[in-house]
Amino acid sequence: MAHTRLLRAVTLAAGLFTAAVAPALAVPSTPDQAKALVQDAVAYLKAKGPAEAAKAFNDPKGGFVRQDLYVFVFDKAGRYVASGGNPSLSGQDAAGLTDAEGKPIVQDMMKATAANPAGVVEYVWLNRASNKVEHKHSYIVREGDYLVGSGYYTE
Repeated sequence: MAHTRLLRAVTLAAGLFTAAVAPALAVPSTPDQAKALVQDAVAYLKAKGPAEAAKAFNDPKGGFVRQDLYVFVFDKAGRYVASGGNPSLSGQDAAGLTDAEGKPIVQDMMKATAANPAGVVEYVWLNRASNKVEHKHSYIVREGDYLVGSGYYTE
């Protein structure tokens, strides 16, 4: 009897998870949506300053997590300032972060924005919506001492 109730609870939970994730899988975000999110985040950073912006970027209800997109921010040393996808990363050193193929992601972001204020970096990353490792592109903007970005999956 307890086994049957547990099986029903697990089945219900799996169904609720699938229902919640299915819309994100059906309509992945576009490059234009990622760019718009980053532009909104840069404007917010300029208006509110880094401390207030980091709070909003880390808050799932702060307006900077949209569909499968979220804002992330690195400082000039490659340390996470904010990550809407995983706020617990804030303050962690990511300068040596690599993707699933060993590509240095943050270093590539720094290079992409060294000569230009904005760039796009491609890498391979776990898509939490599909639970698959997929190709991801991140649109990055250098704003002062910060790199502000958001990424979209292209499989």
